[in-house]
Amino acid sequence: MRKIETVEALSALYEEAVPAAIVKVARRLTPLYREWIEGARFCILSTAGPEGVHGSPRGDDGPVVRVEDETTLMMPDWRGNNRLDCLKDIVEDGRVALLFLVPGSNTTVRVNGRAMLTDDEGLRQSFAHKSILPATVIVIEVAEVYTQCAKALLRSGLWARDDRDTVPTVGQILADMSDGEMGGAAYDRDYEKNAKPRMW
Repeated sequence: MRKIETVEALSALYEEAVPAAIVKVARRLTPLYREWIEGARFCILSTAGPEGVHGSPRGDDGPVVRVEDETTLMMPDWRGNNRLDCLKDIVEDGRVALLFLVPGSNTTVRVNGRAMLTDDEGLRQSFAHKSILPATVIVIEVAEVYTQCAKALLRSGLWARDDRDTVPTVGQILADMSDGEMGGAAYDRDYEKNAKPRMW
């Protein structure tokens, strides 16, 4: 297998980027990019740090991020599994990329930038949900924002499919990884019921 080791060798295998792929890139949140992001309840947060790279799904029952201004996004860090992979990366490195998705739309919007964490009490209070506060807030400085080509979602038929019965469940994976001490059918059956009270 031949390894591609230079950008020149890589570029030789592809045509030049189409003009639309370049012109759509903004260095700030234009009104339409802002509207799109404010309509997204889900994104994937990607980070890089000394331990490697991490990707974390993020979702909320309204906008997944708050648009503070044309160069600043704020994301409350709601309850999760407390691995803190992405949060550690932000503290130690700060580079982030977000991929926003809206169900039914084959468009995705990407934001690249730098982030910091804060436990500022007033800011945390501003995100209060049923008297629950996020432990921290991720403050993201936007470096660039752009739409991503829709071909990947079109090829996959993402929104037209339900393939969940073709892959293992989390309960099955946990049971396999723990030699049966965790997970199993009961985990899968009761997960949503058990998770709902601990969502925020």
